[in-house]
Parts: sequence; structure tokens; C-alpha cells
Amino acid sequence: MDRRLVYLSLGSNLGDRRCNLAEAIAHLRGLLEELKVSSLYETAPLELEDQPRFLNVAVRGWTSLEPRALLEAVLAIETLMGRDRRTTRPKGPRVIDIDILLFADQVIAKDSLKVPHPRMTGRRFVLQPLLELDPQLRHPASGEPLARALERLGEQGVYILGPWDYTLAVPEHDRGRPGPEAKL
Repeated sequence: MDRRLVYLSLGSNLGDRRCNLAEAIAHLRGLLEELKVSSLYETAPLELEDQPRFLNVAVRGWTSLEPRALLEAVLAIETLMGRDRRTTRPKGPRVIDIDILLFADQVIAKDSLKVPHPRMTGRRFVLQPLLELDPQLRHPASGEPLARALERLGEQGVYILGPWDYTLAVPEHDRGRPGPEAKL
């Protein structure tokens, strides 16, 4: 099977945000090979500002899944972690949010799946960690370097907290035990 390089954005602003991201990443390790995680960012909410701050990361990995199957798998992870898109306020607080940003160089425009993510070029909390993983990325439809799109954005309340470190997401009394990644 052909493998394609994909990029995802993850965010959490409810509960133990670091543990939520760690759990989601552990699940993604079962879907994506050679998974790489960006630094951890804390970000102010956009659009719906009356909610807690987010923690965000971007991930990159190889998949043999088709785009629709990958979407179904990430939505299943969200559901497993307690997110119910039917009852959650759009753009409101959430335990986990996983968005497909790029799927190889494909452009997909279906009702339930739009790739590249249609709002990524206006969001620093998406572009900054994404470009950390690959500074040379270009928008598949326009060919524009995504770094140029990032340069056009203001600060937007995005702060880098440092490199992703799974052990930081584990409560101190659980450190030394096998992490969720060990289960997959």
C-alpha cells in the first residue's frame, strides 16, 4: 500500500489538557507511522473567546489510510475521549479536537472533509507548530509557502511552552509507569 505524509492539529482546553493531548497522540501512534510531534503551545481561543485557553500541538506521520478513513479514525478518537460533536458548541470548549490539515499534496473538497484545512492559513496556533515540523510546507492548492501565510498573522495569543515531552503530561505519581504509547 502507498503511504502518504499527513499533518494534523490537536487542541484541548478542558480537563487535564496535557494528558488529553498525550492520550490523543498515543491513539494516533496506532494510525500513523514515524509520528513526530511539534512543541507544545498555549493559545488564546479565537472566535468564541469566552472559554479556557487551549494547549495545541501539530503532528506529522505516514499513513496508508485513505483520507475518509483517516477522518473517521480521528473522529473515533475524539468520541472515545469524550467529545460529542452533536452536543458540543461549535468552536466551544472541548476535551480534544483533531483536525486534518494536510493529506500529502491532495486537495479535497467534500461536505464532511476539506483538505487542506480551510481555516489553517488564518490561525497562528495551527501554522506555527505545523511549520515547526516542516518549514518548507506549501499550500497544496495555491502553492504559496505556508511560512508566508504565517508572516501575515498577528500574535493571536500563541505562546510556545517548549518541546513536547510525554512525561510532562503524566501526573507525577504515575511517572515511571508505561505511558499510553506503550499500549499501542
